[in-house]
Order: sequence, then structure tokens, then C-alpha cells
Amino acid sequence: METPRWEDLGAGAGLWVTKESPLTTDALLLADFSAPKKGERCADLGTGCGSIAILWRRQGAAGSILAVELQPEVAAMAADSVARNGFGDTLRVVCGDAARPRELFAPQSLDLVACNPPYYPEDRGAVGAGPRGVARHGGSLTLSALAASAGYGLKWGGRLCVCLPAERLAEAVRAFGEKGLEPKRLRMVQSRPEKPPYLLLMECRRGGKPGLALEPTLLIADASGKPSPALLAAYGPYRKEG
Repeated sequence: METPRWEDLGAGAGLWVTKESPLTTDALLLADFSAPKKGERCADLGTGCGSIAILWRRQGAAGSILAVELQPEVAAMAADSVARNGFGDTLRVVCGDAARPRELFAPQSLDLVACNPPYYPEDRGAVGAGPRGVARHGGSLTLSALAASAGYGLKWGGRLCVCLPAERLAEAVRAFGEKGLEPKRLRMVQSRPEKPPYLLLMECRRGGKPGLALEPTLLIADASGKPSPALLAAYGPYRKEG
């Protein structure tokens, strides 16, 4: 594993990142989209470098946060970030398999689960080596397995928030619905006004009634290529240099 680099998140927080386990725009958008409510018990499944969990903790609303990472070296890096930030009072990193929830949390004990799961199904594309390869392909966590884990851990009315490629919308609705996780909010993300959406942010509720609220599309950049106001708002205090 390469030597980590400290990434400043603003507001007195930061985290260790590498090229294989970076801080991504997807994670920043999902952290904002899924922001915990006061006192909620939360889990970030497949936390990677820990960005979503640390951004949640920086916000200060969550009652407790569990960050789960399958790869030992990446989990250790995330845990070191938590320690350096002094966030260990309410944020805990565990090296474990998000597809085996009984080893991670009690049933119906969580208010919120977030996951930026592997982008591609297990049978699509070549699986790369290293942490990035594991993070991007579905063999490490399928949508069906994620739905089962979230369904096990969430309280009635609890929320699952995910970030996925736009092309997986139908697959996600089917997989989550089969486990009693009703899609309730959907926000599409597109890079520029003339491009089609490439990403989706979705919130599902355990036991929720049918009815999906489609939120305004989030533009990454305006027609001139400058970061959009919606993107800057999602980034909060953090501003990526360059």
C-alpha cells in the first residue's frame, strides 16, 4: 500500500487518502445527501478511507457512527484518521464484511445506513487489483447483499442512502424493494447541462409507503465549466484545491 496523504476537509477535520482509496466527489455528494439527524445511530458500509463517516462526524448531529471496511489496510488507515481527528468518541471503524450484518450490529438497531457500493455488477468488466478494484466491482458487495444487510440493521422507518451509476436505477429499485426498502427520494447527477445523468443518489425507507420524490438534478458544473452552486453547497466547508 502506498504512503497515505493527509486530505484537509475543512472545519478542523481531515483524513488519510491514497490513489487506491481516495476522497471522491461521489462520497462528498452522498455524505451531504444522507446527512444524519440529531442523535441517530448510523452505519457507513464499505467506508473505504472513511470519508462519509468522518464528514458525518464533522457535522456533529449523529449519535453514533459505525464505519465498516472489508480490506484490513484500508480499515486501519480510516481508523488512524478517526484517531487523528479526535472523533473516536462517537465514530468507530470496524474491519468486516458488510454482507454479514450479524457480525456488525444488532437487528433493527440503526436509523441510517449509507453505502457507496461497488459501481459494477460482479459479471461486468475486468476486476482490477488492489483496493480500488475491490471497491469498484460487485463481488465485494452486491446490491442484493446490501439490501439484506440494511434490511437487517435498520429500524422500521430507517433510511438507506446509496450512490450508484444512473444505469443501475432499475436494478436498485428492484433489489431494495424486494427487501422492504421502499425508494422515497431520488436525485440524479449530471456533469454538465448538455450531458445525461451519470449518477444517482437514492434514499429508501424500511417499510415505507409507495411514493418517490424526484429532486432537482444536481449539476456538477455549469455551461461554462465552473462548479455549480449545488455542488459547492454539497461540499460544505470543504473545497478541493486545483
